[in-house]
Amino acid sequence: MSIEVSNIDHLGLVAGIIDEIGIEQKINQLLGEQLPEKITGSQVVKGMVLNGLGLVSSPLYLFSKFFEGKAIEHLIGKGVKTEYFNDDKLGRVLDKLYPRGLNELFMSVVLEAVKIYELETSTVHLDSSLFHIHGDYHTKDDKSIEDLEPKPIKITYGYSGDKRPDLKQFILIIFSKDV
Repeated sequence: MSIEVSNIDHLGLVAGIIDEIGIEQKINQLLGEQLPEKITGSQVVKGMVLNGLGLVSSPLYLFSKFFEGKAIEHLIGKGVKTEYFNDDKLGRVLDKLYPRGLNELFMSVVLEAVKIYELETSTVHLDSSLFHIHGDYHTKDDKSIEDLEPKPIKITYGYSGDKRPDLKQFILIIFSKDV
């Protein structure tokens, strides 16, 4: 008797949610009928989402290495192998998806998640942007998060997405709120 052990970490939960929301079906509809290939465009996107939530940042040509030692058939589908996730295949799928409108795809996925998980939507986040600034800014430390009244911008140090932890920053968030 031989036993093969493969790792799925938290990605099993993510793969299950992708399946439950029906993201692969939405991508298949968006891409239309595809020629028979080793993996579908929707499986490639599922792999990209798993990779992105696997806290890994690497170039596309190293993408297949992410799935080495993982239960890829359990996560993506029967018969799927790590070598199918090469940079050529990923690039072709991204090239096909872009002109078809990714905003609409994203919104349909979000709306499906809201419906399936019965999420509260009294506040819907639309966009955020981080601005780093130069100079010496002092603000009062605001402890209240319950109060939804407008407040002055809080300028402080924090995680810097633009790799400038030496600069203070603020975040502008645009959202809508049901009344």
